[in-house]
Amino acid sequence: MAYFLGKRSLSSLEGVHPNLVRLIKESITNSPVDFTVVEGVRTLKRQQELFAQGRTRPGKRVTNADGVRNKSNHQVKPDGFGHAVDIYPFFLGQVQVNHRDTIKNLKLISDHIKATAKRLEIPITWGGDWRRPYDPPHFQL
Repeated sequence: MAYFLGKRSLSSLEGVHPNLVRLIKESITNSPVDFTVVEGVRTLKRQQELFAQGRTRPGKRVTNADGVRNKSNHQVKPDGFGHAVDIYPFFLGQVQVNHRDTIKNLKLISDHIKATAKRLEIPITWGGDWRRPYDPPHFQL
């Protein structure tokens, strides 16, 4: 089945590095599982909110980047672009963040995106390959 990026995904890709945008747009067309880009470029305020999670605010820690001393690849780099996106699978009619099959589907999507990146010669890192923080929705240049 051929998939395409919806309004939310296209909006989330605004300000993201053109190579990463190209990779995501190419990957969606023949992905084994539909997906949505939920976050691209982050403001300093948004990054600090995420950093506070699990520290000074309730929730699970999701990032080690405080946004100032340690910047996230979601934040705009000197080249003027963000270098990261977060995606989630779309199935059963909605974006699935906490479904029992979310991680399984993210793994299928990541294998596909990594293979597409290799073919396009775009170096990519998947957050699902990390230990701390384990971040399977995350892809970065």
